[in-house]
Amino acid sequence: MFIKKNKLKYDIQSFLGIIGALIIIGFLFIYSASSVYALEHLGSSHYFVKKQLVGLFLGMIAFFIARNISLNFIEIITPYTFFTSLFLTILTLVPQFSVKIHGSSRWLKLGFVTFQPSELLKIAFILYIARFLAKKHDKPFSFTGSYVPFLIIIGVTSGLLLLQPDFGLAVTLSVTAFILLFIGGFPLKHLLLTGAALLPVVGILIFKYAYRLKRILTFLNPWNDPQGAGFQIIQSLIAIGSGGWWGSGISHSKQKFFYLPMQHTDFIFSIIAEETGFVGSSLIILLFFFFLYFGLRIAWQLKNPFHIFTSLATVILISLQAIINIFVATGLLPTKGIGLPFISYGNSSLVCTLAMIGLIVNMASQEYGYKEKSFFTSIA
Repeated sequence: MFIKKNKLKYDIQSFLGIIGALIIIGFLFIYSASSVYALEHLGSSHYFVKKQLVGLFLGMIAFFIARNISLNFIEIITPYTFFTSLFLTILTLVPQFSVKIHGSSRWLKLGFVTFQPSELLKIAFILYIARFLAKKHDKPFSFTGSYVPFLIIIGVTSGLLLLQPDFGLAVTLSVTAFILLFIGGFPLKHLLLTGAALLPVVGILIFKYAYRLKRILTFLNPWNDPQGAGFQIIQSLIAIGSGGWWGSGISHSKQKFFYLPMQHTDFIFSIIAEETGFVGSSLIILLFFFFLYFGLRIAWQLKNPFHIFTSLATVILISLQAIINIFVATGLLPTKGIGLPFISYGNSSLVCTLAMIGLIVNMASQEYGYKEKSFFTSIA
């Protein structure tokens, strides 16, 4: 028990250290990528860094609360949190409350506060799925009692996200959920049949909307329309390719001079690759690999099924987001509105992600009874 406790403590400290490194890298490159745009359009080169600092401050509060809150209380209120987050997501479809950015109604404005309910929905969805699987743990499989309700949960959540539209998050949450089902021991034949049945649905969703089909065609051949639909991915590839082995130097990006759109959010990896080259971009990928590695190690050392599934879902979801973001930036996937976790600019994402990390630390420390010393707890 003592050896296992020390092993878990080491894993938690390594896990938090990696997250701290990613956040510091994020601040450095948010400034580097956004300074020219912010100075030109907003009058201050530090505009986005200052806003991200507010996000980090709120994220630290969220981390501290999640780190110390009663986990029994979390499990009890999970259904209410899930349905509340669904309701807030529905409000983004109401013009009086929603804020449309880049053609998507993903932001909600309530008074002086503007945020993305989908970020709250991610947390609530993870906790609800984890609670659902924990209750079904070690019980006989029932297609109508276990699998169908699970599909309904995924279907309702994905449907609301598609209406915003947020195709990328809908796919990411669904993939995370089905990975958890596989880990939870659900019959593989049901999962494969469901996946096969969903393929035509995905095809219809792509071909029904012209902009999605255009994204696929652009992904296949961006040089077919280099000044239009293919402009963003071509500029991203130019940024990555011009970085070489060692990069052009931090803050010396040329693509941030109004060539590459969304350079501090969805395409920040391209700026990192341009300024730090193959070595720097490989370091980012390596950090996310170790984030996944230590996250899975922590999850597998827990005993409570709810804690295990919550930790697994969080780590898998964040890792999937990182993979999708990097694949989009390198032209391996069609463009999606998914930022690079911990690094891309975005307060709602940073706050909610740190809250989930706080829950993982809470679950680990509650089961093994220790207080970790870390970048986060020292600030909080």
